Amino acid sequence: MARHKKRPDIGLPPGSPVYVGDRNPSEMALSIIGYDPVGAWVKTADTVEELLGYRNTGGITWINVNGLKDSGAISQLAQFYRIHPLTVEDILNTGHRPKVEEFGDYLFITFKAIRYKAEDGDRYEYEQISLICTIDTIITFQEIPGDSFDGIRRRILNNMGKIRKLGADYLAYAIMDSVVDNYFLVLDALGSALEEFEERAIDESGNTFIAGIQRAKQNLFQIRRAVWPLRESLSFLVRLDSPLVSDELEPFLKDLQGNVIQAAETVESCRELLAGVMEVNLSSVSNRMNNVMKVLTIISTIFIPLTFIAGVYGMNFSYMPELGTRYGYFITWGVMLLIAGGMVLFFKKRRWI
Repeated sequence: MARHKKRPDIGLPPGSPVYVGDRNPSEMALSIIGYDPVGAWVKTADTVEELLGYRNTGGITWINVNGLKDSGAISQLAQFYRIHPLTVEDILNTGHRPKVEEFGDYLFITFKAIRYKAEDGDRYEYEQISLICTIDTIITFQEIPGDSFDGIRRRILNNMGKIRKLGADYLAYAIMDSVVDNYFLVLDALGSALEEFEERAIDESGNTFIAGIQRAKQNLFQIRRAVWPLRESLSFLVRLDSPLVSDELEPFLKDLQGNVIQAAETVESCRELLAGVMEVNLSSVSNRMNNVMKVLTIISTIFIPLTFIAGVYGMNFSYMPELGTRYGYFITWGVMLLIAGGMVLFFKKRRWI
């Protein structure tokens, strides 16, 4: 298959959108970027054969597979780059936890991207990103169609930062770093929601509040599943002795590892805050219930002697004391009111009400 020569830098102005392809976002899209210190180019393709024709012969190639519906095309691409069938299986199975595996001539890295969509009803979107790293090629597989790495493409095409000056391993780091940076945006949004729940915890106990707390708990659980295993993956990368990971990348990986640790600690703080919100809400509900029960108990206690008196004088006997008393009815009412008033004063003296 004929290999195309390197394209010159297409020179997009800063801030220009870099979404590649005009495909329906529900379909799988194929794109490729080639670059070196001199120039960069970007192309889209309809087939794997067309995509492979754009491979960069003298620089770094970044292939992005956007969507995982076409398993045949993914297998074809994997066969060309000699990617192990187990790796292909892990790419297509989006339920895997983040991990790093070394397969001799390539590294396989999978991790979770999280996006907070405030415009979509405060929804959180979780996506598996799989990454193949070779000496001169990066292949990324995105679970959800759509552009997630627009900023990195812009940095490459406009020669911003270090990406064009370093190897493929730095591009892999930049992709992971962009995902981790987004963790903090998600955690900030979740933390703000938890603080709002904390303010409402004392006064609210309805189904809407409980449902919101439950959704926050589920999202926090999903975020924790994404962040915590990534710490182990980065520890493995830092210690890895492989020609695929250059010595120049070590400080960047350690910095990324520190960010992931910070994100993990933030997750734990959010968990503690959520547990505190649930405890405060439960205490508030229990306190209100206790107050209701106290009032009902006091009322019941007051009416016990009154019910007794009314029950005694409500019996249908012909001969009973005081039945013939002229003011017996009023006396009975007076006694009952006196008992009720005395009990109320007694409860107030004991500070029960």
